[in-house]
Amino acid sequence: METLHEIVAFLDTQIVSHILVVVLIGLGLWFTFGTGLVQFRLFGEMFRVIFDKRTVDASGKKGTSSFQAFAISAASRVGTGNMAGVATAIGMGGPGALFWMWILALVGAATGFVESTLAQVYKIPDKNQYYGGPAYYMEKGLNQRWLGIVFAVVIIFTYGLVFNSVQSNTISLAFSGQFHVDKWVIAAALFVLSAIVIFGGLKSIANVTQIIVPVMAVLYIVVAVIVLIANASAIPDMLKLIFQNAFGIKEVAGGGFGAAISYGIKRGLFSNEAGMGSAPNAAATAEVTHPVKQGLIQALGVFFDTLLVCTATGFIIISSGGYEGSELDGIQLTQNAFAQHLGNWAGIFVAISIFLFAYSSILGNYYYGENNIPYIKKSKSWMFIYRIAVLLMVIFGALASFDLVWDLADVTMGVMALINLYAITRLFPVARRALQDYMRQRREHKDPVFYKDVLDDDTGVEYWDREKMNKQA
Repeated sequence: METLHEIVAFLDTQIVSHILVVVLIGLGLWFTFGTGLVQFRLFGEMFRVIFDKRTVDASGKKGTSSFQAFAISAASRVGTGNMAGVATAIGMGGPGALFWMWILALVGAATGFVESTLAQVYKIPDKNQYYGGPAYYMEKGLNQRWLGIVFAVVIIFTYGLVFNSVQSNTISLAFSGQFHVDKWVIAAALFVLSAIVIFGGLKSIANVTQIIVPVMAVLYIVVAVIVLIANASAIPDMLKLIFQNAFGIKEVAGGGFGAAISYGIKRGLFSNEAGMGSAPNAAATAEVTHPVKQGLIQALGVFFDTLLVCTATGFIIISSGGYEGSELDGIQLTQNAFAQHLGNWAGIFVAISIFLFAYSSILGNYYYGENNIPYIKKSKSWMFIYRIAVLLMVIFGALASFDLVWDLADVTMGVMALINLYAITRLFPVARRALQDYMRQRREHKDPVFYKDVLDDDTGVEYWDREKMNKQA
């Protein structure tokens, strides 16, 4: 096990710290300026489209609503990254890591917009729902099915298996530390609870997550705001410390400037997933009149995750102190910070919160794998094997070491993100053309409707046919 961990840690350094950090920021800036600052310019529009009521198209096909698709992706975004991930970033990279998480979110929202818009453009109708995501736009847009298959395998492994082990590991650490519950008991409980919903299908996941995500986010943020208000006088000093550490002016923890960037970007990507290729799988399932609507909704999800939830957690940890050289792992550092501010009951609150956050993430992560298996081969047997493998990895994560599961997650998400970023860079002109069409219709005071013939090259686009859609209407 020790040798495995050494190999994984080496790959983490080479793939994520040295390559992915530069690519994510560079392409995020490229997409930001290439779309005319879409994530800032259309910020208000994001809230208008999130409650789009259209969930059935003219032919009677039912897709998930815009809000349900947002909830599924938020279920994966809003999880251990916001609580355990932020704590790890600050503990290893110092307070400046939070600044680099902000930077990744601000430029990454444009990346999230591009990938989710493309997922809608190239989505595939199938019976009573839609399929789509990076594997589909790699095949349909780039005409590279082999690359789509590679990506599908990577995302199935990353989300369905590795990331779910991270979620269960975080729950296990929180509950074993707070309530002294045996990890085997926690593993068994997560196995049962996950199996109940996983075997219920997509609609079951959507129905559960659209309830859990808003409730858990509101409760967590309310408590975090209470802590911040009580410590409002310390916020200016915290901001000063964050900026100083972010640029290496004041080294506080870890490796100073370099560690702040590395851990900020890594944990930021794990948390908001912008560019990783995960959110597009949920975005493709939504029934909307124009692909840009779902692109805007997923961009909003990046802001919601990092600028709101992660920031609240980061401020609480920094204001509590004690993160330098701490022996506590991830979520335990967050629990300790809350307990210092609010008393011992807060540790219990965090344990319960992380259970809800991470459990919903297990469900969201599972879906990303389920969505890609039919792309490789439609098989009930393979789907059943996948579901069992997910549940076994939930058990593995609850029992494995903290460092192993997080390093493994970094490596797999790095590989997945690099493949996806290559594809959306190639297909960026398609997303930009869709945005131009959307803005033209909004200027004409219309509720935008998309047809594939507005694209310079609509090869591979199956759903948005003007003639067919008008006949159905």
